[in-house]
Amino acid sequence: MAREKDADRSVRGKPAHHPGTEANGPTRAVVIVPVLTRHQRSDDDTNRPRLTRSADARHDEAVGLARAINLDLIHTAVVTVNDPRPATLLGSGKVAEFAEIVKEGHAEVVIVDHPLTPVQQRNLEKEFNAKVLDRTGLILEIFGERARTKEGTLQVELAHLNYQKGRLVRSWTHLERQRGGAGFLGGPGETQIESDRRQLQEKIIKLKHELETVRRTRDLHRAKRKKVPFPVVAIVGYTNAGKSTLFNRLTGADVLAEDMLFATLDPTLRRVRLPHGTPIILSDTVGFISDLPTHLVAAFRATLEEVVEADLVIHLRDISDPDTAAQAEDVERILADLGVDAGDTKRVVEVWNKVDLLDDGNRERLLADGADSNKAPPIAISAFTGEGIDALKALIETRMSGELEALTVTIEPAQFALVDWLYRNGDIVSRIDNEDGSATIALKATHTARQEIESRLHRKNGA
Repeated sequence: MAREKDADRSVRGKPAHHPGTEANGPTRAVVIVPVLTRHQRSDDDTNRPRLTRSADARHDEAVGLARAINLDLIHTAVVTVNDPRPATLLGSGKVAEFAEIVKEGHAEVVIVDHPLTPVQQRNLEKEFNAKVLDRTGLILEIFGERARTKEGTLQVELAHLNYQKGRLVRSWTHLERQRGGAGFLGGPGETQIESDRRQLQEKIIKLKHELETVRRTRDLHRAKRKKVPFPVVAIVGYTNAGKSTLFNRLTGADVLAEDMLFATLDPTLRRVRLPHGTPIILSDTVGFISDLPTHLVAAFRATLEEVVEADLVIHLRDISDPDTAAQAEDVERILADLGVDAGDTKRVVEVWNKVDLLDDGNRERLLADGADSNKAPPIAISAFTGEGIDALKALIETRMSGELEALTVTIEPAQFALVDWLYRNGDIVSRIDNEDGSATIALKATHTARQEIESRLHRKNGA
């Protein structure tokens, strides 16, 4: 049984490199979301069942992915698949039904939100007479459009070539042999597939060399940062959890932040000074998503090393999303693949974003559940409105520089240049201006700031 929805035709635009693109309008597409009743995902290590998303949530995510490259969706459907067919995944009746929809709607692309084998993809393309992209192919198309830096472009291209190697996406229009000899009766030469495969392998080797150069450059940059020991804080989370919005809120930057899956792709790093003067490097990373292709993770390993090397990882969750628990599980799984233990509360902080979208009852219930869990209580924020940001900054600073310490210092008249620094890097509790022109200041500061204060006073006194 299929639950079908008329797609919103308001989407306008055109992917820059998408197959089937024409200059006179957006690419028309059909989105199919197969729900396999006999397919249960489980944890590879523990055999525990993985959380299953609702059909509606999967549908909405698939539509969001398609809209991320400005496809004109003429039809979307959720299809229950009781018996997956090796040749087409879907049953023959459903294949014929969608073929008619594609024909009548003049669709150029069909999105199947499920991994397809090369045989299934080729057979569906023949039946639909249209380009077919599975979930992996669609994500790669999005990443191809979002990459802006040379590094991002190289990583996407490498992932795309590894994906093509097993299915040769271009081969659906030219599988004929290249003739050898003169005339049309010449002997059979190299098949187009063999030629494509050889060319792909040569490109893959070249790209790996280029990315190795990128990796070495990143290592040099990282080594330079370690010489000036600013701690690194990385923001990770499911795509569209609000990472770029939080990044902008904390840094005052203007990184693209839209209500769109994978709105940003290339990582961004900014230096931030926290309320008590602690300097950090904040890193905004690519969003994670369920069933993220393994070769895509491998291609982006150079970028994701920023997460691996981070002193503190902020796991940002969209707590207003009904599937937030399943999304968190997917993020934790990818972090584990990178060697980051999401259960390490000293290094990973869970932050619940978009609390402004919850009503009072749900907010209280969720926060109570979070406080009662085995994990450390999450920080509830709204990156959009700014709610909870001060508490998050305080937590980051405590993790990086320790708890606030109380101290009292006397500033001699010749040292008054330090007073401004004290006000910017500590919480002033009291100030007494003495008759001899000195000032006695009681304040609270981080352990790092206290060491800096004592060092500055010592240098002044020594001078």
